[in-house]
Amino acid sequence: MKEIKAYVKPNRIQKVIEALADSGFQSMTLSQAEGTGAFKAKGAKPSLDFHVTDSPVVKLELVCQNEEAQDAIDLIIANGKTNEQGDGIIYVIDIENAFQIKTGESLKKQQR
Repeated sequence: MKEIKAYVKPNRIQKVIEALADSGFQSMTLSQAEGTGAFKAKGAKPSLDFHVTDSPVVKLELVCQNEEAQDAIDLIIANGKTNEQGDGIIYVIDIENAFQIKTGESLKKQQR
């Protein structure tokens, strides 16, 4: 299984979410965040919470089976990119297993 963390510009997140949902990725978590990095977006301002200059981003997290990961990555890139710098970044992390709290059932597909 893979965990995908994508940091996307707020004005592109709806398009990303819709593309993922239309392709069967229904469960994801979204968080508002402030990003810092080499690129400073137009309109970046001092953070109210931290002593840095920030650009608003949305952190999207989803977990999927290994064979689905590249499709999710491709959808995020196709729908999240703009013609400007600083579109964001995607991290992919290996997940050993995941369990439903209600049933204790593993979400990992069994290898044949």
